[in-house]
Amino acid sequence: MIYPATSKGCQEATDMSTKRDILSITGLTPDETMKIVHRAKLIKSEEPSTPLANKNVALIFDKPSLRTRTSFQVGISRLGGYSVYLGEDEVRLGTREPVSDIARVLSGYVDCIIARVSSHNVMEELASYASVPVVNALSDWEHPCQTLADLLTMEEHLGGIKGKKLAFIGDGNNVSRSLCLALPALGATFAIATPDGYNLDSESVALARQRSRSGHVLEFTHPAEAVADADTVYTDVWASMGQEQEAAKRREAFKGYMVDPELLSQAKKGAIFMHDMPAHYGEEVPEGMLEHPQSVAYQQAHNRLYAQMALLELILC
Repeated sequence: MIYPATSKGCQEATDMSTKRDILSITGLTPDETMKIVHRAKLIKSEEPSTPLANKNVALIFDKPSLRTRTSFQVGISRLGGYSVYLGEDEVRLGTREPVSDIARVLSGYVDCIIARVSSHNVMEELASYASVPVVNALSDWEHPCQTLADLLTMEEHLGGIKGKKLAFIGDGNNVSRSLCLALPALGATFAIATPDGYNLDSESVALARQRSRSGHVLEFTHPAEAVADADTVYTDVWASMGQEQEAAKRREAFKGYMVDPELLSQAKKGAIFMHDMPAHYGEEVPEGMLEHPQSVAYQQAHNRLYAQMALLELILC
């Protein structure tokens, strides 16, 4: 059931035989994506109902987390549900026991599995064996929950998403991939500036263009070209968790890709600055950039809570 964008949220129990996995932002239609954004705005403005009462959710994390773990656990609680956190030491996906066994066992205990994993292949394997919905809370390929929070932030600070331009400066990573796949489908432009060899894969770019509803995907090498006329300037770390061995090589490759006040000033007047955090100060941003008057990075982080609550309502009700 797709709930209406009202304050009541979801009303009916989910038939788990028609479970809904969200492994990619493309698992949501553009209309569903905007329903989540609008619902999240309502959740922020008033006390939500408790549609997850008597529902249990497992959070499997093989990577440490601040925002993802806290926002999901608090959100599940506020919706009336109960969460079980399973860290790397408890589960050790595919090492202590097969992913298929973990998925089958948890499906008998909980109503949903939320996973934050290193490998997207593991995410897909979890979903293929689980009989309950599986949500990608981060993999090396995509970060759809972050993108939902980003869209909510743009909606709030720009007065809408359609017709806007987001410039991403940095790596063609999981965060930029999900943004690329989401924005053109909502009528927005996604521009990215990356060093050679760190571009988004051509298949994802092609899919984003295929999904476009009057939006565009623009690829650049120079950051100044990407930020021209941008409503949003966005960056992320140059070396993600698990890429520590590449950190020195990446610092060299990404010289000139720092987003600082000077680069931000070349965007549209009043453009907002976004960062999904954690930040590596002195690399992709200078000290103090997240406190810049045009930065909405902390509001963006807080919006993880509301966007994920709206997503859980969608797939569990």
